[in-house]
Amino acid sequence: MNLGLRRRSDDVRARRLRKGMYILPSMFTTANLAAGFYAILQAMQGSIAEPWHFNVAALAIGFAVFFDGMDGAIARLTHTTSDFGKELDSLADVVTFGVAPAVLAYMWGFRMLPTELDIELRTKLLQFGGIAAFIFLAAGASRLARFNIQLNPQPSNPGRPGRKYFVGMPIPAGAGCIAAIVHFAVGSPILTWWLSAIWLAFVLTLAFLMVSTWRFWSAKSIDFRSRHPFRLILLIGLFIAAIWYYSRYVLFFMALAYTLSGVLARLFYAVRRRPASPSAPTNEVSNLS
Repeated sequence: MNLGLRRRSDDVRARRLRKGMYILPSMFTTANLAAGFYAILQAMQGSIAEPWHFNVAALAIGFAVFFDGMDGAIARLTHTTSDFGKELDSLADVVTFGVAPAVLAYMWGFRMLPTELDIELRTKLLQFGGIAAFIFLAAGASRLARFNIQLNPQPSNPGRPGRKYFVGMPIPAGAGCIAAIVHFAVGSPILTWWLSAIWLAFVLTLAFLMVSTWRFWSAKSIDFRSRHPFRLILLIGLFIAAIWYYSRYVLFFMALAYTLSGVLARLFYAVRRRPASPSAPTNEVSNLS
């Protein structure tokens, strides 16, 4: 009798523990959403006199990238993936990696241009900057929608068989690139028209890469259950230490390197691909008698 009650009690505890494990990834997703909302508030408060608001917004997006990676990793490791979690993650990503970096890119790269600048030029840069920020947001949302409906997407320039790749730049990476550059500048906004024009082209480039079918490396290919986990732990420790002491330079280099990786992979694939050689024409005998 006591044995039956004990088993029943153990089953109840196991079910409760299972339910608690399903909540854990959603908690990281909620933290991701909170960081994105905080980044929007900070970006709206930024100014030439108080540029640190822009830097704080960039750091908040960086933390959101970490939270976004953790919720997926925990869900996969604990086998607690669910449709609710996927939908919540997608909605949070639109806010955190779509709206927040779009607002930050506009406020930091265009809105702070000095009023002493030529009125027509400043007006055009503000208009095109707003359009570019919206295109970034729309491209990120489209990237998420395409990812959600495709069961087995294939990049247009496939890499090694069995290696995991993203089709198009993932939206957290696009947001991370914007945040890394703002953080590299310590939040000091752009005050010259030609830098603002370069920033405009960069934001549009990120939008194109997100909706492209080019391949980008996926961290899902890292096997945390490998036979030699100490090497991976050592590399992660060095990586965290480098970010802690040299975050501006490390994150800036990582953002540009990841962006260029997809572009270079596409270029190398185009160069290596050779068109099929046309078959040699058959010699026709034209001696007619």
